Amino acid sequence: MQSLQHKAAELLGSNRASVVIGYAEGSDGRVRPHFARTNDDAKALVWDQRCKQNLAVYLTKHEIKEMGPAAIIASPAVVRTIVQMASEQQFVRSFPITLVVDNDQVTELNDGPSLEAFATSHPVLFPSHVTKEVEDLAAMSVADRFAFWQEEFSRCFKCYACRSACPLCYCTKCITESNQPQWVTVAPHALGNFEWHLNRAMHLAGRCIQCGSCTLACPAGIPIALLTIEASNIVQREFGYQPGIKADAPAALSSFRVEDKEAFIR
Repeated sequence: MQSLQHKAAELLGSNRASVVIGYAEGSDGRVRPHFARTNDDAKALVWDQRCKQNLAVYLTKHEIKEMGPAAIIASPAVVRTIVQMASEQQFVRSFPITLVVDNDQVTELNDGPSLEAFATSHPVLFPSHVTKEVEDLAAMSVADRFAFWQEEFSRCFKCYACRSACPLCYCTKCITESNQPQWVTVAPHALGNFEWHLNRAMHLAGRCIQCGSCTLACPAGIPIALLTIEASNIVQREFGYQPGIKADAPAALSSFRVEDKEAFIR
């Protein structure tokens, strides 16, 4: 912990970073996002197993960009998110200073090669039950799978916490905010909920780095990440594309290769 706090203070003191995005103690034993801008702020930074939400969601916020150069404390999921964002041209001049912590040792990653090397050697690991849930869903019949999601979506009341928590939902105007034409029904009924979650899953196919932040943020406890995880699994299986590995990779669903499989077309 002290090494992280010292590193953050060093970056702020040298003006290499204007803000260090991390975690601090919150209420009821939880942690909360923390934006350190002074040495005293840096002393509040914490890092432990509670730090699960993907902080990269803040890197595209105009409030953070206006502060100046940013540093961010990163898990493997955050590193992969930053690499994926870079492939989508979200960093114009330079990468954010990325700090990874291992046994109180802090490593700084600040360019494409170092971020790519870390992303390649550090897989994103989610609880084993998530893998089983994905496999169980894939083994269902189409009718049973549809019934499962209809039941799950019946609890959705369109708060869009999943969108707010996802670092790759960074559109300045979401499809849900368009009413001419209206792509997604506003009301939180069966059709509107199905339209929203299916649209979001398709927009993240080949982009989701499987951090699970959408599920963590859902107040209704809907396992939303299972949709985007499986969508990305399908893209990887059919096209050999894994997001968050190469900073200059073309977008999976907007590029074409003559050797791409066509067996999935029915």
